[in-house]
Amino acid sequence: MSPLTTQPFDPAEYLDDSEAIAAYLTEALATEDPAFIADALGVVARAHGMSEIALQSGLSRESLYRALSPDGNPEFATVLRVLRAMGLRLSTNPIEERKIA
Repeated sequence: MSPLTTQPFDPAEYLDDSEAIAAYLTEALATEDPAFIADALGVVARAHGMSEIALQSGLSRESLYRALSPDGNPEFATVLRVLRAMGLRLSTNPIEERKIA
């Protein structure tokens, strides 16, 4: 029996429209894991083209790669600039129905 060969999986290859990107980031945000969210933003930035996102956000490619890695810890302002450069914005949904007093 020959050994199983695999190819590296790159989710950026499947993020080819706004709906897929929004769904991917929504699921990443739902994890509430900052490292995973930063990495997911990096994946989406790669899908868009890191150079283009850097240009649109006014940040360097190197700082984007660093901030949007699993070990990165981007500032909230950076997250907002990157989302804007991708043509996205954050929105919120209630976790559960609550009445405000």
